[in-house]
Amino acid sequence: MSTQQPAKIRLLTLLADEAAQLRGFVDVLAREEALLLEGQTDALVALAEEKTARYRKLQRINDDRSHLLAQLGLKPSDETIRSLCSNAANATAHWDTVLELAREAQARNARNGVLITERMQHNQAALTTLLSAADQPQLYGADGQSRPTGSGRRLGSA
Repeated sequence: MSTQQPAKIRLLTLLADEAAQLRGFVDVLAREEALLLEGQTDALVALAEEKTARYRKLQRINDDRSHLLAQLGLKPSDETIRSLCSNAANATAHWDTVLELAREAQARNARNGVLITERMQHNQAALTTLLSAADQPQLYGADGQSRPTGSGRRLGSA
């Protein structure tokens, strides 16, 4: 068994774990998009916690992979990983899945960012309208009777 063999086995495990975690992360992003489109902002808070936890797991796996390659004196690149995976069954498929899901996650996250920005702009416009209305004189009194909107002196008064 070569000295790189345990490292290759560890790399294969990391790639399989990363693919599985990315599937879950993409699912969270899809649910986030659905909630944004439906306007269910309250449910986004709980989902944000799950999204953050999944992101942290993915970051740890990525860090482990980079550290493993550094121990082997290799740079973390597509070419390096493909070279290490060339003789292992399903390893290249796991790596391809990681790359595909990472692209999908990036695209979904960007799309959700646009939806969040749009929602924030809508909320800001509504808030501006409400604040403007608060500065206007009341048109109706507490008794439901209309009030004149003019201000200043009454005619005939000094």
